[in-house]
Amino acid sequence: MPVKNIVTDQKIDPEKLRRARELRREMTPAERRLWQALRSNRLGGFHFRRQQIISGFIVDFHCHAADLVVELDGDIHLSQRENDAERGKVLSEAGLRVYRFRNEQVMEDLQKVLRIILEACRDTELNARA
Repeated sequence: MPVKNIVTDQKIDPEKLRRARELRREMTPAERRLWQALRSNRLGGFHFRRQQIISGFIVDFHCHAADLVVELDGDIHLSQRENDAERGKVLSEAGLRVYRFRNEQVMEDLQKVLRIILEACRDTELNARA
């Protein structure tokens, strides 16, 4: 699969980088729970990064090999649907698929969330071979 310049060679605002580092240190309980399942290539051997800056946005989780972004939504997202839609549009135009899950989904049915993410990663892998 060809390497895209989605993450590499970006000009990153130092304040945005500081914020991403802060978010890595102060994860929500749902982010922490999902990260434990994704880190160290634990999900099907796919490598994920957390709080990755892409196209000026800090995304919760990113799998470069699968062109996949995973976002977790808490209550704050109920009041910022338009912003989330615009963010999703920009990321989609960059060639990424964005999957959104509610925090409650991660906390109550982590295995289902992981199955959906793994299937999305494998679909990308299969399409790349076709």
